[in-house]
Amino acid sequence: MSRGRRMPRAAALLVAPLLLVALSGCSDDPNSIAAQAKSGNRQGYISGDGNIETIAVGDRKKPVALTGTTLDAKEWSSQEAVGKVAVLNLWASWCPPCETEAPDLKKAAETLTAGDKPVVFMGINYRDNPDSGRATAARWGIPFPSLDDPSGRTILSLQGKVTSPPTTLVLDRQGRIAARVSGAVTTSTLTGLVDDVLAEQ
Repeated sequence: MSRGRRMPRAAALLVAPLLLVALSGCSDDPNSIAAQAKSGNRQGYISGDGNIETIAVGDRKKPVALTGTTLDAKEWSSQEAVGKVAVLNLWASWCPPCETEAPDLKKAAETLTAGDKPVVFMGINYRDNPDSGRATAARWGIPFPSLDDPSGRTILSLQGKVTSPPTTLVLDRQGRIAARVSGAVTTSTLTGLVDDVLAEQ
């Protein structure tokens, strides 16, 4: 009879607490798939970690070509924002961190547009019902329009920089992606990123 290979006792003692830590970490994270499945809604949702990426001018790709219809049934194209700095925010009514960041987005939009700065804000309501999107935007007090994207195809125009909400992109005056925040954004972070791009010559 052949014998299976046993894990050394010392290794086993090390692995056991690590497994306990990993399991407890997953169960404590309200954004984890396990926690959401347990709650019975928003299953499979994965939040970004708030990572900030800035792209040097010489490393930027071609301008974004984004077109669509807003939740208010108006046509919009990223070409309309050329010559200005554009902020694109991917969000959804079913996204908990999107609700968390809404007051910061509102304050950033009001701050950056109050001084007649050449800045344009556009949301992208991702994989959502348009009625729900309109009602949610009103409830959260979002002061800028959003493209209606029930199929989720809009992100295909964003050069692989966006995979899930919330994600915020800052486009330079030529329409190129200059910065990205994956996850909920704060007012200070967003205004700082926009001001940096505005200051570019």
